[in-house]
Amino acid sequence: MTILATRHLLTLADVSAAEVQRVFSITEDLKTKFGQGLREALLPGRVLTLLFEKQSLRTRVSFEAGMAHLGGSSMLLGDDAGFGKRESMADFSRVLSEMVDVVVIRAKKHLTVTEFAKYSACPVINGLTDFAHPCQALADLYTMREHFGNLEGLQLAWVGDGNNVARSLVEACGHLGVKIAVCTPKGYEFEPDFISSAKKTFPKLDIELTSDPRAAVRGANAIYTDVWASMGQESESEKRKREFADYQVNAKLMSLAPKDAIFLHCLPAKRGEEVTDEVIDSAQSAVVAQAANRMHVQKGILVWLLAAKA
Repeated sequence: MTILATRHLLTLADVSAAEVQRVFSITEDLKTKFGQGLREALLPGRVLTLLFEKQSLRTRVSFEAGMAHLGGSSMLLGDDAGFGKRESMADFSRVLSEMVDVVVIRAKKHLTVTEFAKYSACPVINGLTDFAHPCQALADLYTMREHFGNLEGLQLAWVGDGNNVARSLVEACGHLGVKIAVCTPKGYEFEPDFISSAKKTFPKLDIELTSDPRAAVRGANAIYTDVWASMGQESESEKRKREFADYQVNAKLMSLAPKDAIFLHCLPAKRGEEVTDEVIDSAQSAVVAQAANRMHVQKGILVWLLAAKA
């Protein structure tokens, strides 16, 4: 087995479209076998370490369960390991990466992940930062492909904050040829340098930027939203409730999209704020399948990073 020891997944700009398709191919194979009761031990003896500065349900459980299915093991390191406290990031990274095979970091700041990766001898995966959430976006696009049969000609509408998930979705759509409409309130748009960089990195990126939710969802095959105030933004909660009030995904907004459109949310959701119960619990909602695909796609990522051949 050939180990790709220095590859990292910090943002989706780190990979090519062909590599994303490779991850999806592995994912599809493993998920099909999983449905048949087969869990192939493709990574026996491999050790996954999770370094989390933020709470997690989906990211932690999906990585730990996925690694177990693949025949490996995992460990969660918290304050007891002194991450970012007892020693320099360089020393911490150099030592830890000599003992384990892959590290997943869920950090408050993107710089934490990039600094760790700079010194790491093993692959590093971004499990969420304030800038990007690549594993989530890959699971989202995989869910769309699975639901509609392929991604060709599809359109995704993002309604909400121009946050980490939205940035990664733009990059995923740039790789896979999905048109994306990003609808944000004034003052919550992407940084101008992100858009200019994305257009250079993904020359075929088809993106529409708007502040009108109705315009964004017309023609969209998937309507996606997220909480208005993410972890670390609690002090802005009331202000954001007021400024995002017209950006709620409800039945009226969903009715403007094609009848076969699906609803997506990275979860956890604040029901009654960014989305209503009638939408998230409707037949159009794909949020449970979307969350389940986090595990399947991350198994694909792990196998792609740690094994040249699945």
